[in-house]
Order: sequence, then structure tokens, then C-alpha cells
Amino acid sequence: MPLSIVRSGRALSALVMTVLAGGLTACGSGGSSSAAPPTASSATSHAVPASSGSPSPTGGPSGQGPLAGKVIVLDPGHNGGNAEHPKEINKLVDIYNGKKPCNTTGTATNDGYSEHAFTWDVANRLAKILQAKGAKVVLTRHSDTGVGPCVDERARIGNRANADAVLAIHGDGAPAKGHGFHIIEPAKIKSGHNDAILAPSRKLGKDLRDAFHEGTGIPYSTYLGKDGIDVRGDLGGLNVSTRPAVFIEAGNMRNPGDAAKMKSAQGRQQMAEALANGFVKFLG
Repeated sequence: MPLSIVRSGRALSALVMTVLAGGLTACGSGGSSSAAPPTASSATSHAVPASSGSPSPTGGPSGQGPLAGKVIVLDPGHNGGNAEHPKEINKLVDIYNGKKPCNTTGTATNDGYSEHAFTWDVANRLAKILQAKGAKVVLTRHSDTGVGPCVDERARIGNRANADAVLAIHGDGAPAKGHGFHIIEPAKIKSGHNDAILAPSRKLGKDLRDAFHEGTGIPYSTYLGKDGIDVRGDLGGLNVSTRPAVFIEAGNMRNPGDAAKMKSAQGRQQMAEALANGFVKFLG
């Protein structure tokens, strides 16, 4: 479920972290910090545990590939330390048409596999694939043990990076009878802040939807949206963004069938590869 997150500083032993100039904040709502967002230059292995750490982004070794010169921001929803810091994540932040909590804890499968772990793992897998295709990848949080950043700051990380595309990765927590995935695109908000990104975000959403559906076989959501697309104006990660941005609810973690795919390392790798194909289509 799309909500905010806070950063943390534990790095993978197999990774070398690099930072971009600028501050880190959260993915769904708000909360800021002075640390720079992690980039992905050292790739994680395909079997990287969700809790192990983030890749540091740069492009492929020679800056070549179908995504050479492109900057992609990945926002793994929530964070592993959010539940222990209610004061920080409940702080209200401005999302241009209202206020939202900085972040939330996210959801989990019925047997306890957390959304924050799922999103962290998929983001790391996806970062490695995108880097191999020449892209520079920026993650909105450094690990899966921190707090936040807030949703508004997560959007600003993409803005500061001048991202060519931004994807927030989530898992839903809907009633168990519902299943499938959907993409969330930004709605027009009265302030006009996100007017310029509405059309490119629609294209990004469609390209990612088509690639995810084709690459994973997961059906469109049966409980929300139309043809795998929902449009919302209440998400800080979309309202605050000035770069093409969408969310994906990759499945319903409360549905046994969706949960089985999301808990599977093979399933998460398949999701990452499918999303990478969507970025190639959008940016190629």
C-alpha cells in the first residue's frame, strides 16, 4: 500500500554506497532529512535478501545499453523501522491538496512477510537490471531497517535527480478475495503543481502495466481500478513529483495466490525483469 518511509544507513556488505547531493525524505507522505539518496552502482545479486541493503546506482560499466544516460528513481514503499517510530511517521506533511502522514508501516501477508521487505527486495533486483542496461538508478532509502523518508521527500528525491521516470513499488493489503496488480497514476490537482507530468505519467503507467502483465502473467486487479490502472490525487509521491511518476501495487498481499508469488524469490525476480522491460519501452 502506498505510504511514506524514512531512511536508514545500513549498507550491504557486498555493496558500495554512493550518494547524490541533496536530502532524503519519505515515499508516501513526508518527512525530511539531510542525507543524500542512495544510488545504485554496485549491483545486488538476484537472490539478495530483502533486508540486506540497497544498490548504489550508476550506469552500466561503459555507459552503454538501451537506457544509457537515463536516470530512474525507485521508491521501495515504507521502511523496516517505521513501526518503532510512530511519532516520526505520523507527522503530517503537505502534499499540495492536503496533508498526509509522513509514512506508514505498510501491510504484510497473513503469515508475516512484510510489504517493506517485499518492496526493498524488488527494488534492488530491478536496480541491478536497469544498471546493466545503462541507466543510473537512485533509491529513496538506504536499507530496510530505517525510518521513512516521508512521502513528500521521496518525490523530491526524484525531482532533484531530474529523473526520467519514477516508480514507487508497493504491495496492497485489500480484502483477501481480491487479487491482481494495478498501476496508480497521478490525478490533476487544483494547485496545478503536477500538470506537466500527467501525460508522460500516463504513458509510463501504461508501458509498465503492459510489461508487468505480460512478463508475470499476474492479472489486472479485480477489486480496484480499470484494466490495471487507477488514478489518485491523494498520494504525496505523485502530487509532489515534477517528474513522470507512478506507483505499482504489485499484488494483494492478503490474497493467498498473490502472496505466494510475492514471497517467492523467483516471483520477485520475474516482477523486476518485467518492470525493467517497461522502462525500456517508455525510455527507449
